Amino acid sequence: MATLVSVNVGMPADVPWRGRTVHTGVYKRPVTGARVVRRLNVDGDGQGDLGGHGGEHRAVLVYQTEAYRFWRAELGREDLEPGAFGENFTVDGLLDAEVCIGDRYRIGGALFEVSQPRVTCYRVGLRLGEERMAALLVSHRRPGFYLRVLEEGEVEAGQEIVKVAGGPEGMTVEELDGLLYLPGHTREQVERALRIPALSPGWQGSLRKLLDRADDEMDGSSGNVGLTDAASAPPPGWPGFRPLRVVDVKAESRDVLSLTLADPGGAPLPDARPGQFLTVKVPAGDAALVRSYSLSGGQGVGRYRISVKIEPHGAAGARLRDEVRAGSTLDAAAPRGVFSLQDGENPVVLLSAGIGVTPVLAMLHALARARSEREVWWLHGARDGSEHPFAGETRALLGKLPHARSFVYYSSPRAADRRGADYTEAGRLTQDVIRALALPTTADAYVCGPAAFLTNMTQALTGCGLAPARVHTEVFGALGALTPGLREATTTPHPPPGPPGGGPAVSFARSGLTVPWDDRHGSLLELAEACDVPVRWSCRTGVCHTCELALLSGAVGYRPEPLEPPGGRERPHLLRETRRTGRAGSLSRVSAAAGRA
Repeated sequence: MATLVSVNVGMPADVPWRGRTVHTGVYKRPVTGARVVRRLNVDGDGQGDLGGHGGEHRAVLVYQTEAYRFWRAELGREDLEPGAFGENFTVDGLLDAEVCIGDRYRIGGALFEVSQPRVTCYRVGLRLGEERMAALLVSHRRPGFYLRVLEEGEVEAGQEIVKVAGGPEGMTVEELDGLLYLPGHTREQVERALRIPALSPGWQGSLRKLLDRADDEMDGSSGNVGLTDAASAPPPGWPGFRPLRVVDVKAESRDVLSLTLADPGGAPLPDARPGQFLTVKVPAGDAALVRSYSLSGGQGVGRYRISVKIEPHGAAGARLRDEVRAGSTLDAAAPRGVFSLQDGENPVVLLSAGIGVTPVLAMLHALARARSEREVWWLHGARDGSEHPFAGETRALLGKLPHARSFVYYSSPRAADRRGADYTEAGRLTQDVIRALALPTTADAYVCGPAAFLTNMTQALTGCGLAPARVHTEVFGALGALTPGLREATTTPHPPPGPPGGGPAVSFARSGLTVPWDDRHGSLLELAEACDVPVRWSCRTGVCHTCELALLSGAVGYRPEPLEPPGGRERPHLLRETRRTGRAGSLSRVSAAAGRA
């Protein structure tokens, strides 16, 4: 007989962590007497991060006394009491290896349904003072699980837990947790899991991505497309950096410059996918500035074209404009990126602002080259004609497509700019403008531009009926930080405080920062945080793959090892616990395409 041993609640609070402040509800304490369990939580309880916890599919977290006994022995801890793992219900029975997704239980006056395993994040480790905890919960197959509240009612410690229905497919919490977070998943397992109606939508979405992967890639190969889009990136065309010769330099507008690059020996370069980017080293004295630029030209020509906006205070762009000429050589990594045009016959919306035109222009080249019969909507916003690069090139490409429509908006047109010829309307691309266009809801939309533009356009497109999964975005500059629960101000990236380290150079390409490695920092992730480089993480132990980035050159190691390996040797890697071993060259120059997985 299973029993409810303890009911634990706690409201979100600010707690100190590594010199910063985290807003979290992980600190739960047992309560006496009856408590009402409602659709979203237990009375007196709350969650600090509703993106990863809480909501109707994660209303109540359950953990078992058997797991407590295990962790007391495993961690050598005698101070683990109910609520220590952030759970609402501490139960005797209901083991992860026995409870199935979709099982229903009655406790007191409330009815519950098992919806998913616990979401792994760093805060249970924060609560326990054990940084490895997120990985340990998964590797030792003791995650715990969430309940959905089907009938609200009172519960109280000591009550019997009565199973009233079994979940279809008989997939246990332990099996499902390993299916997503550990290697070795099979198509049959994923299909079984997706047949469970009670499985939460978030887990269903991750598993559908796994299912979309080819059969021969579902055998434990590195990378997990269910957790990160980075794992779906194709292998790069070559390892590290190689020299490419500049064969043409062209001004596209007042502030945009294009460089065409080729193999110095004349060999054709590997084709890139339309929408990908190229990372280059821009000479800067004895060092180099590492920058990523979208490929803006067509495919199948054996060379690459990148286009650069010359910012007023941009060091790399100014050097390319002032110092690079035809015949110059630049070191470049192979094209990378998962923002790329997908095959299909449905309509395509190519939506950009400013220099965000470059990756969608490459997509337009691909469609024109194929003489595509797809319906193509070209939407672009610029300040005026002097800041509208590729205007003539775009019109020529659209002319090759039988079902193309073009809408160009100038926010401040000049007297020389012709309405109806150079631009469609004066003004900006706004949500109202997008709604008025009556875009086809079956379209795939590719959106590139500043972060605020991406947010507004994504809202506009989904508001028009496009499914969120059909809206693909690419931001120029580093991605915004994703640091769940962390309260801190946004700061411009900078070298870490204190004297510079004496190790190899580490370059964060999208943030435009190169700093020497310093053993004061336990990992590349911690170095990035010390530099205020925008970082993205959740578990910090190599489980959730949120911090997976593209390693452009160099070598990294892990401590602890990720539970499922990241992408292959020249594919995305996790920024996690990377250290020098003390041997010369053990951590060579590392370039990380921060924000460009």
